Amino acid sequence: MAGTGLYVYGILRAGHPLPAGLRGVGKEPGPPRSLTEGPLAAVAGAAPADLRARRRDLLAHQELLLTLAGSGPVLPMRFGMVAADEAALRRHLREARESHLRTLELLDGRVEVNVKVLPAEDEEALARLLGEDTGLRRLSAEARTRPSYQAKVRLGEAVTTALTRRATEAAGLVRRELEPAAHAVAPGPAVTGCVLNASFLVAREDSEAFLAAARGLGERHHDRLRLRAAGPLPCYSFSDGGSPVPPDRVAAWA
Repeated sequence: MAGTGLYVYGILRAGHPLPAGLRGVGKEPGPPRSLTEGPLAAVAGAAPADLRARRRDLLAHQELLLTLAGSGPVLPMRFGMVAADEAALRRHLREARESHLRTLELLDGRVEVNVKVLPAEDEEALARLLGEDTGLRRLSAEARTRPSYQAKVRLGEAVTTALTRRATEAAGLVRRELEPAAHAVAPGPAVTGCVLNASFLVAREDSEAFLAAARGLGERHHDRLRLRAAGPLPCYSFSDGGSPVPPDRVAAWA
């Protein structure tokens, strides 16, 4: 049973082809269709009933966008973007026409790569840290010779602070190394434990080399950080295609 409204996947230039076999979100997804309004088109389908951010649907949403992006720029909608009806969607395309056209120009031939950096916290990182920091060695010795709860807390806090500081410094080096290969860089939202969350807009044909370079920097600085690079991704960070929504809600155009 379909829900109310139109589930919107992305916005394209008019005439952008829809590959055969596209499947949307929902338990029994129907084929999405292209709705053209002037120089723009939106890819949309019936909104599923009881829409939630299930893994199955999140992956289906992203795969559809990546497939579309293979034949031209796509302004991706965040998961859960629903238009009240076709008239509301057409009105949005008219009102945001110039903004969306500029964004599509920016995204043409490009993909997003996300890089997250966390402090290294393994035995090698701790040993390296203690070898370089006399203050931590003193706190460690005190915790061994005069063990107490307070001594353990002080040592733990000092170690965490030092590991975070070293990772933050190394993350700055990583970002500066990667920036020249990107057309644009966008900071991501704060993520617990991360000292860097940034997305890079790179040419599609350069994405594999960019990922390899990022992972190589992670290896080079492995004693200070753990680097996670993901891509190619839909260009959420460089478009105005809606905002993230909690798993139990959907965003809607009234």
